[in-house]
Amino acid sequence: MLAGRRPGAGRTAAAMNQTFERSCHHWSEAKRAEMEAFYALATADYRVLAEAMDWRAWLQARQAAAGDRPLRLLDVACGSGKFPVALAEHGGVGDAAIQPVAYSLLDPSAFSIQEARAALPHPFTADRTYETALQQLDCPRGAFDVAWATHALYAVPPAELDAAAGRLLHALGDSGVGVIAQSAATGHYIRFHIDFLAAFGGDPAQLYSSAEQLRGALEARGATVETREIAYENGVPDSARAQVEGFLQRCAFDDRFTLAQMRATEPLASYLAPCLRDGHWRFPQRVHLMFVTP
Repeated sequence: MLAGRRPGAGRTAAAMNQTFERSCHHWSEAKRAEMEAFYALATADYRVLAEAMDWRAWLQARQAAAGDRPLRLLDVACGSGKFPVALAEHGGVGDAAIQPVAYSLLDPSAFSIQEARAALPHPFTADRTYETALQQLDCPRGAFDVAWATHALYAVPPAELDAAAGRLLHALGDSGVGVIAQSAATGHYIRFHIDFLAAFGGDPAQLYSSAEQLRGALEARGATVETREIAYENGVPDSARAQVEGFLQRCAFDDRFTLAQMRATEPLASYLAPCLRDGHWRFPQRVHLMFVTP
């Protein structure tokens, strides 16, 4: 999740790779506790996606199109493998009438690839690994029947969206299908990051890319994108403030600031204030689930 690079025009190489480097640092064994705090809330992202449609039937249809061979699937910016786990637990894919899926993993973090590989449930079987960002993916054209990126492409900068779209469509060839789940511009992950950067003097050139920007890049490449919006909330009781703090720090890949500091610093304070209601934290998500055909 949140993989990629975000260069800023006219900046040094170190500044240009700031978001990428922070994300790789946070996707590491040293940051496991923070990662677990993040997923205490963010696991809902994947459960909601798994329950959003009949993935079992969808995968069966993709298997029918592939014929007798196994499906070839690429998980872009695979993170900790939460989406395939959610599909097995909430999407019924374990009972799908398909062959074991050849499941390839792409992520710039070796730690993430290891985590996701170890978590893969039936019918997903680990296949190839690509320790890289999507923009640098090197594979044959049409290598995959399916490529999905679930809450994975936030740190792909506007200047590299065209390259990322091009590599995704190249990997799918003429008959593959891409699946992207990404926060809309009005969803929590984008809204929070805007106000976090404004509150603490962050470089606005580091702002995450939205679903709308990704769709625009894909359509500019000639792809057809079918979109459905999903609205829900991530939430926990106020008694779980340590988890809330870890979640929000992870949302920015920046653990320098406590929850108390976030709640006291504008404009982030005004964003967070209505997120705490009746003793419960609720972070409003608006996610675009996009199906991409070349």
